[in-house]
Amino acid sequence: MSTIICLGEVLFDLLANENGVSSENVKSWTPLPGGAPANVACAVVKMGDRSRFIGCVGKDEAGTKLAEKLTNEGVDIAGIQYHPTAPTRQVQVTRSIDGDRSFGGFGNISTDKFADTQLSQVPVELFIDADFLLLGTISLAYPISAASTWKAVELATEHEVNIMVDINWRPTFWTSVEIAIPKIQQLLAKADYVKFAREEAELIYGERLPQALCKYLPKALGIFVTDGSNICEYWLNGETGQQPAFTVDTIDTTGAGDAFVAGLLHQLGTGQSGAEIVRYASAAGALTTQQAGAIDAQPTDTEIRQFLQM
Repeated sequence: MSTIICLGEVLFDLLANENGVSSENVKSWTPLPGGAPANVACAVVKMGDRSRFIGCVGKDEAGTKLAEKLTNEGVDIAGIQYHPTAPTRQVQVTRSIDGDRSFGGFGNISTDKFADTQLSQVPVELFIDADFLLLGTISLAYPISAASTWKAVELATEHEVNIMVDINWRPTFWTSVEIAIPKIQQLLAKADYVKFAREEAELIYGERLPQALCKYLPKALGIFVTDGSNICEYWLNGETGQQPAFTVDTIDTTGAGDAFVAGLLHQLGTGQSGAEIVRYASAAGALTTQQAGAIDAQPTDTEIRQFLQM
């Protein structure tokens, strides 16, 4: 059993109730708890690990509901901060006919005015006995949350906590790509494990193969590059390989990448081969697509292992 700290955003995904419709033409939305770090925090608990979430929500109904959701999922929320005026973030998510998602806007509120941008407290005690720190890159887009992200990196280094970064590139959170890429590269240089989507690797480094990405990531022990419903290519402690994506009846891809990351974190401390670790993670991601939403759709360790035996 590993102890995993997840730092970053927790929010409501406003999921379009109609597939294949632009956000302007969506008639109704269903609010579902989300945010990549929060999704991972919940997923690893279902797999049998301990998780701690560090993030900031508004002192509003949405923030209260999200904190309750994390607690009900078994996540330690001692690291949650409540901002007195900034609202909890909600983001519009549209889906294609096939269920692939696209992130839209934030309504009438500027992206830098939400509570998650104001994360300013990183409790030291959460790092003392932790095994992994999971970071995204959205928090780097805002000065206050960026400073907290770097404080977490400092604490993880001090307490010998392995750092995993999931790029989770979302251009709507940034003012420009030119500003984003150097900041992301600076964080990746500190990571022990990095998970890219193929297009993220090509955007940031102009490469897609994990072994080619090694030269940019001197500290990395593992690099994983996913390509949606195609394959995952990986480099882990010198082992390279590919894992084809599992074919399932997909309803909604929201949270699939987060479940994949959770599967990696759950398996990395077990001493298994790269092939076994990535196969488990790929199954976790695939199973998450069979229901709507990111958290409620996440599979348990038992469900993943049963799926792999089929």
